[in-house]
Amino acid sequence: MTASELIQIILITLIPTLELRASLPYAILVLGMPWYSAFLFVVLVNIILGPIVYFSLRAFLHLVIRIPFFNKLYERSLHKVQTKIHPKIEKYGELGLALFIGIPLPGSGVYTGALAAFILDIKPKKFVVATVIGVLIAALIVLAVTLSGSEIFQWIIK
Repeated sequence: MTASELIQIILITLIPTLELRASLPYAILVLGMPWYSAFLFVVLVNIILGPIVYFSLRAFLHLVIRIPFFNKLYERSLHKVQTKIHPKIEKYGELGLALFIGIPLPGSGVYTGALAAFILDIKPKKFVVATVIGVLIAALIVLAVTLSGSEIFQWIIK
């Protein structure tokens, strides 16, 4: 695996809404990386991303929302967090946040989980635990779909 390919995987992982949902299949199916190496690498990058986003929100959000475009994006995200995520976290605590991060659907993931944790004032340590659990859940689901999908595709074209 070349440094350029690893950077490609990192960059895909860093794209909001794509994250590991795109980078894990890309690493396995496009770059031909062994699934266990791809899994480990993408999971580590995504786990590291969580605290970076969380602490960046604490440091810079008050500056970023002065820009109308980002303020509008923040307001939409705030509404989503308040209506969709908050009840789950109220009911299930950090496990609810972990499940939200772990469901590999658009609008969920580490970025939105970090925003939810920030808005709901979840302690950093609890957020990191939820991130690790959520990323592992998401990675296992995406890995299973990727591996089973590639096997089915290989069976069809034979």
